[in-house]
Amino acid sequence: MDIYSQLGLLYTNVLTEIIFTVSGFSFDVLDQEQDTEFEDMVGIMSLNGKKNGMLFLSAKEADIRELCSYMIGVNRSEVTNADIEDALRELVNMVAGSAKLRLSSSDYIFNLSPPFVIKGKNISLATKDRMHIISRVLGNGELSVKLKVIY
Repeated sequence: MDIYSQLGLLYTNVLTEIIFTVSGFSFDVLDQEQDTEFEDMVGIMSLNGKKNGMLFLSAKEADIRELCSYMIGVNRSEVTNADIEDALRELVNMVAGSAKLRLSSSDYIFNLSPPFVIKGKNISLATKDRMHIISRVLGNGELSVKLKVIY
């Protein structure tokens, strides 16, 4: 297994563990897509280190709203737009923090930037040819989240 396959497995495991911890939902890998399009909302964090990278989590707003309602313990209808954005930033932060800990003895050690959110339609990513893209769609049939890590 090459390093990017190992990193893909690591980030996939981290995200599924965190989703289960914060919401109780079990997510599986639904697809290992290679496209670069995102959903309505994208949480982003820069991974700054010897091997620089970027972490992206994207989902439909309704899916983040559902996850957020479980994360903060309120009814879905009471979740505000600010709550949704904060939940996505927090998911990105937890995934990056957990990955950082697990990669602490590798060449992929990094510092975390503050997470931020971009919202919109038809958001896509253009990269240079030599970039390595780890891309997964994780979900449970009703909810899904796209994970992308670029090195």
